[in-house]
Amino acid sequence: MVSDPNQATPRELPRRILGLDVGSKTIGVAVSDPLGITAQGLDTIRRKNKRVDFAQLEALICQYQIAEIVVGYPLRMSGAEGIQAEKMQQFAQELRQRFELPVHLWDERLTSTEANRLLRDSEMSIKRRGEVVDRLAAVLILQGWMDHRGR
Repeated sequence: MVSDPNQATPRELPRRILGLDVGSKTIGVAVSDPLGITAQGLDTIRRKNKRVDFAQLEALICQYQIAEIVVGYPLRMSGAEGIQAEKMQQFAQELRQRFELPVHLWDERLTSTEANRLLRDSEMSIKRRGEVVDRLAAVLILQGWMDHRGR
């Protein structure tokens, strides 16, 4: 069998990027396609404790062959950092140390607002919107980062 040098094998495909919208009770999760062009939402992680949360993230990193992680960075509307931004810096550092992957912080101002607006416009029930808002916010964070990087 002759192999086509222009056809990539699965092992040669670029690895994916994981997007996270980290809150105190949940972590919204999104993953890029293998080419790093589009973001798709995954099931939201219900936070329990650090050990369980990181084990769930590790499973996703292995399953999707993640090469980089993007974490939403909750700046104030003025652009200033607050307590939540400091917590995300610490969380990002823990991700870097634990998984030895590049971790990027991405300004998430208004992503939850935009996610809620999009969901409101979709005529989805209030209960269902509450279930998927974190996922959509993670998609918006990851897609924004990828779009910016691609420019």
